[in-house]
Amino acid sequence: MTDQALADLGRRLPELRLLTDAGDLEHYGRDWTRRWTPAPLAIALPASVEEVQDVVRWANEHKVAIVPSGGRTGLSGGAVAARGELVLSLARMNRVLGFDAVDRTLTVQPGIALEAVHEAARTHGLIYPVDFAARGSCSLGGNIATNAGGIRVIRYGNTREWIAGLKVVTGHGELLDLNRGLIKNSSGYDLRQLMIGSEGTLGIVVEATLRLTEPPPASQVMLLALPNMDALMQVFALFREHLSLQAFEFFTDIALKHVLAHGAQRAIDGEHPYYVVTEFEAPDERAQDAAMAAFEKGVEGGLISDGVLAQSDAQAAALWRLREGITESLAPHKPYKNDISVRIGAVPAFLHDIQTLLAREYPHIEVVWFGHIGDGNLHINVLKPEALSDADFIAQCEHVTKLLADTLHRHGGSISAEHGIGLVKRAYLESTRSASEIALMRGVRQVFDPNGILNPGKLFI
Repeated sequence: MTDQALADLGRRLPELRLLTDAGDLEHYGRDWTRRWTPAPLAIALPASVEEVQDVVRWANEHKVAIVPSGGRTGLSGGAVAARGELVLSLARMNRVLGFDAVDRTLTVQPGIALEAVHEAARTHGLIYPVDFAARGSCSLGGNIATNAGGIRVIRYGNTREWIAGLKVVTGHGELLDLNRGLIKNSSGYDLRQLMIGSEGTLGIVVEATLRLTEPPPASQVMLLALPNMDALMQVFALFREHLSLQAFEFFTDIALKHVLAHGAQRAIDGEHPYYVVTEFEAPDERAQDAAMAAFEKGVEGGLISDGVLAQSDAQAAALWRLREGITESLAPHKPYKNDISVRIGAVPAFLHDIQTLLAREYPHIEVVWFGHIGDGNLHINVLKPEALSDADFIAQCEHVTKLLADTLHRHGGSISAEHGIGLVKRAYLESTRSASEIALMRGVRQVFDPNGILNPGKLFI
């Protein structure tokens, strides 16, 4: 039946690129989780909105599930196709469609890489401020599907703050034009915002209009070494009081060990348990003096053990590599990842609780912490011991994640900060959302995708 269905799709859309080779199925059928064996039916690479609509209509007729696919850099299994789904890759729809100088908006297709969006904005003297380490490989459509955050959330917010309009193909194959770039629009429900963070379960983004903004003033980057965990939020409060922060990222000595082994260069001598990379506006001598005053106050108060201020763009990039290179450095160790968040005010108590939890549950397993501590987002990476089988390792980690979800619930946090729920976290959704909320979410999904063809199995069990 599936062979006949694919033959029918080929007849309907002779210009549609369809891939069925084993290598392509494996490549497009998985994301960075690497926990599921890819088993898609085929890979469809449409080149137009009309082709996306036709593929969705075909899928409804043949009862074939669709997994929308971008850069597949997600960490929650949201882009995995392991049950005979058709992967709908937006990789060919990767162009800039237009720039409006008056509205300061950039209209793009969903397959464009985030780094290409940054470059396009710069050509017009503006910036698209959402940014993170996977900028070169992640796609804008995927960023929208997960409401991606990144390293500058404390200054600019998440992806949803920068989406002026969306065009989306629903599970019916209908094209919606949402908000159309308006700044003010009080004409009922904002379906644009509903689509952002919906992980491809309500519709497929086929076009996005992005808000751009002025480049920030000149900035400086500082690396800080801290003596203990309690100092993290105290230093954050100190620097936020005196400086205009663009980023405030932390990592542990274990994270530093891995990124140094991966080729980064040590910037501070000695051993310290915690580190912070912070970037702040420093357009003039007054701001630079304020930064040094904050640093000296932290040293005098016993909150900062050492630090280095970047003296060039190259040195700033080297300091940022210590933080942004962590994920890549951990990849060979098959890490089990948790991406969690709490209110900034709840971070100190939460950190103590999970430190106790992780030390108790992983006494002989290496755990790497890092994250966007300035916005309450923490990444926990549990590294698989060589002697432990994949199945036993996952089982142990899932047991601990259940305990972690309970801890998050007590602190009012979320089991997913910026990578979505996908397959990995759907068992823990109730720790973040009430039963009433989940029932309403299911109802919304039924309206937009009545036949359940869009990314089934993701988000809900």
